[in-house]
Amino acid sequence: MTTLVFFHAHPDDESIATGGSMAKYAAAGHRVVLVVATNGEHGEVPDDLAPGETLADRRRAETECSAAVLGVAAVHWLGYEDSGMRGWEQNHNELSFHKAAVEEASERLATILRAERAEVLTTYDWHGNYGHPDHVKVHHVGHRAAELAGTPAVFEATMNRDDLQRMMDEARAAGLETDGPPDVGDDGNPFGMPEEALTTAVDVSAHLDQKRASMACHASQITDSSFFLQMPAEAFHRAFATEWFIRKGAPAGIHTYDLVD
Repeated sequence: MTTLVFFHAHPDDESIATGGSMAKYAAAGHRVVLVVATNGEHGEVPDDLAPGETLADRRRAETECSAAVLGVAAVHWLGYEDSGMRGWEQNHNELSFHKAAVEEASERLATILRAERAEVLTTYDWHGNYGHPDHVKVHHVGHRAAELAGTPAVFEATMNRDDLQRMMDEARAAGLETDGPPDVGDDGNPFGMPEEALTTAVDVSAHLDQKRASMACHASQITDSSFFLQMPAEAFHRAFATEWFIRKGAPAGIHTYDLVD
């Protein structure tokens, strides 16, 4: 049995980026652990918060729901505040993940990696997939924590930039009207990474029902009328049946199909 730790910036990131992989490895008998850097305080605020309930309270509860759906064995919180999108006033909050010292935040994560005896850690690509300050920080903190804890295998969860374009081309060829994703992310860079930079493609097609159900748990952010949950089954399969990673130290080019050796 392998212990895999999936490190994410906010509640709901785990569902969208790696929910299929988490479900796949949990179902195979591995220990799957989720670590969330922030409480997501600056997400969409739902209309039905109870008296005294904060958005952070709601998003933590939604994450526990998601974790149960995916078969996650343990959820850990690093305890930082959401930094908001690039350029927001919240970027300057001294309690935010964005402002946290890398060594201090990395040691918080490394403590969990040691306690869990993690053999695999997932983090994000160099620009956090789309430039969000907390996602970029996950990249730096994840890599440094793995060094501190001696975690042997590190994978950067990312998006396949070329496959996104292929999906858009297929949709247009089928006569579907779509504007597609934005050309660039929060930092001005294209979303994800080019296919030639990727190393690992994980087939999660057998676990898409869990991935969709995990997304639905995050109802404050991914409502039942959202783009993700309104996608027909065939389109959802095309978009999410593969999760993409870059393994640290591995040669570029997709040549592995598993996070567990």
